[in-house]
Amino acid sequence: MAETFEAVILGAGAAGMMCAAHAAARGARVLVVDHARAPGEKIRISGGGRCNFTNLNTTPDRFLSANPHFAKSALGRYRPEDFLALVERHGIAWREKTLGQLFCDGSAKQIVAMMVAEMAAAGAELRLGVSVEALERGADGWWLRLSDGAALAARRLVVATGGKSIPKMGATGFGYDVARRFGLKLTETRPALVPLTFTGPALEAFAGLAGVAAQATVACGRTAFDEALLFTHRGLSGPAILQISSYWREGEPITVGLLPNALPALKARRAAGGGVGVAAALAERLPRRLAAFLAEGFDAPLAATSDARLAELAARLGAWPLRPTGSEGWRTAEVTLGGVDTAGLDAATLEARAVPGLHFIGEVVDVTGWLGGYNFQWAWASGWAAGAAIAARAA
Repeated sequence: MAETFEAVILGAGAAGMMCAAHAAARGARVLVVDHARAPGEKIRISGGGRCNFTNLNTTPDRFLSANPHFAKSALGRYRPEDFLALVERHGIAWREKTLGQLFCDGSAKQIVAMMVAEMAAAGAELRLGVSVEALERGADGWWLRLSDGAALAARRLVVATGGKSIPKMGATGFGYDVARRFGLKLTETRPALVPLTFTGPALEAFAGLAGVAAQATVACGRTAFDEALLFTHRGLSGPAILQISSYWREGEPITVGLLPNALPALKARRAAGGGVGVAAALAERLPRRLAAFLAEGFDAPLAATSDARLAELAARLGAWPLRPTGSEGWRTAEVTLGGVDTAGLDAATLEARAVPGLHFIGEVVDVTGWLGGYNFQWAWASGWAAGAAIAARAA
């Protein structure tokens, strides 16, 4: 005999737990199922263990999607201030860091515990360490068989299984398989918010720079981010690189601006005391190892460096052209770019237009935010939107 639920939610991550808390709010029986042994594993490891749980600067233009307007409905109805109010209601201390990013003062585990408590208060059930072995759609809803032998029946099914990023945390393509099976289209999926890699001479040249960090403007096409950059033994990382990785494609160049409009400053430094070497002059504004690397080929003192050579150096400092050969891939990608095509979903409820009773939320959907708490805000907002719709229809 199958257990009966108003909704079964696949995935106990940020979106799934938020959906469960709101779907069960009016007394509907809701179950969350996850193959992981603990809920909210990506929450737990996020933000260096402190969880960058939202961003006060959230606007739809900070998300990538084939339909840039799709996220507006959910993001507009559940805002960062709403989630912050929930955090404060649970007595979790927080702080704002750069660019509107909000972090826990303590541990990311507090956010996980908060969401588990919210589900419990609403009456939602949670089953961990079990996977879906069979899934069928019938006239009255959905039938599932779990790996522990349990049979479930539900009027609604919510797919909150996330994307392919960080497979060691249990990420799979299960949500995409469900979408395909029931006729929904997918957009191309790619690792996003991921370090970029180099090979050959470029990588060899970077070998002595591993561990060096600097503020930089990193651009790809018309998109640019002014944040920190980090040299690694594989290539480049740091917030600026993670951001641009969502816009970069194999074969495309990027530019790294370390000292924009440097020519007047270089000329002024030469006039002030040009006996200093070029590397030493650059080291006044850049890390010493990086300064020495950029000054290669400029062996004369600054005083003996011509305007033409200074202009050449300034061009390198302002827009250093580089061509990555790849990325570190799913292993280190923070999120998945692409996913379930939003053309097949209702923006207000996240329900499949052609498959009533089937919802997709969170990272599995083709909505990907910038680095800095935006993807969590999409998870909270899309989970809330679907959960509120389920609760309203169950009432």
